[in-house]
Amino acid sequence: MELTLIILGFTFTLFSFLPFLKVPWWWVRVMDFPRLHIAVILTVIVAAYSLQYATWTTSEIAMIALWVIAILNEVRYIYFFTPLARVEALRSEKKKPANAFTMMIANVRMVNKKHQEFLKLALKEHPDILVMNEPDEAWHESVRKEFDERYPYSIKKLLDNTYGMMLFSKLKLSNSEVRFLVEDGIPSFYTVVELESGDKFDLYTVHPQPPRLMKDTETREAELLLVAKMVKKTKVPSVVAGDLNDVAWSRTTKLFKQISGLLDPRVGRGFFNTYNAYIPLFRYPLDHVFYDPAFRLLGLRRLEKFGSDHFPIIITLNYEPEREEEQDVPVAEPEDHEEANELIQEGLEKGEENNREKKNVQ
Repeated sequence: MELTLIILGFTFTLFSFLPFLKVPWWWVRVMDFPRLHIAVILTVIVAAYSLQYATWTTSEIAMIALWVIAILNEVRYIYFFTPLARVEALRSEKKKPANAFTMMIANVRMVNKKHQEFLKLALKEHPDILVMNEPDEAWHESVRKEFDERYPYSIKKLLDNTYGMMLFSKLKLSNSEVRFLVEDGIPSFYTVVELESGDKFDLYTVHPQPPRLMKDTETREAELLLVAKMVKKTKVPSVVAGDLNDVAWSRTTKLFKQISGLLDPRVGRGFFNTYNAYIPLFRYPLDHVFYDPAFRLLGLRRLEKFGSDHFPIIITLNYEPEREEEQDVPVAEPEDHEEANELIQEGLEKGEENNREKKNVQ
C-alpha cells in the first residue's frame, strides 16, 4: 500500500509540473486539462498516506511537502474560475439594455445523428447569432430550411473532416470571410456584425486542432494567437468564439487574452464545462467566448446536451462603450509578444508541413 501511494503521488506530481515545459508536445499540453482532477487525486493520496502513517521521517515530510506544492500548483490555475476569485467581466447595470445580442456556440459533433434534438434546442433559445462547429452536408440539410428562414445572414463552410463551420445571424453581417489561417481544411470565420443601433463589432469564430495522440499543438497555438493579433489591430470592438480545444486556464489561453486584450466572462463565475457531455467526471471548458471591454455581460449559460459530446453555451452581451474603462483589460508584456511570435512561426511552419503531407497523400 505504501509503495502504491508513493508511486501514485510522484506520478501525479509529475503530471502537475509537466505543463511548465513550453513545448507543443501533445502528451505535455494535454496535462493542461485535468488540473482539478490532479489536485483532487493528489489530495486523496496525501490524506491516505497521512492516515496510514502517524509518524514521518524527514524524507517523508519532504515528499508530502512536494505533493502539497503540486496540489497548490494546480489550484492556482483553477481558482480563478471559481466564485472565490474576483470577477473579470462586469455585468451590465442597465435595467433595459437597448444594445444587446445573444450568441449560441455549439459543437454539434459531425457523427451525431440527433439533428432534430439540436434543432429543437436552437429554436427554443432563438439566439441572434448561432455558431455551429463540425457540421457536414448532412447537418446542413437537416437545419437549412428552418435556419435560412429565421436567419437572413449566414456563413457556411461544410466539411467532412470534423472542422466544418456554419454561422447564422439575425443581425446584419458584412465583409464576411472564410479563412484558412494555418492549415488547409481547418477554417475560421471573420465577419463584421451590425447591431440594431448601427454600432458594429468584429466577430471571429475558430475551431483549431486539439492535442491528441501523435498530434502536437503548434497549429492550435498559432491560429489562436494570429486571431489575437488581428483583434488587437482592429479599431472596433471584437468578439472571439468557438471550440478552441483548449481549457480556460492554459498558458496558451492566457497568452491569447494578454495579446488580444479580451475578457473571459467565466473568471470569478465558474468553469462552465462544455466537454465531455458523455462523461460527467471528465469535463472541461473547451467552448469559449472572449469579448472586448466595450461589452457588458447580461447572461451566460451552459445548455442541455442534445447528442453531441459537447454542451452548447449561450451568452448575452450589451454594448456599453461609455463604460469600458471600468473593466480591467489583460495586458501583454514584451516577453509575451516575443513568445507569441515564436509560437506563431512554429505553428505556421508545422501547418505548411501538414499541408504538404495532405497533398502528397492525395
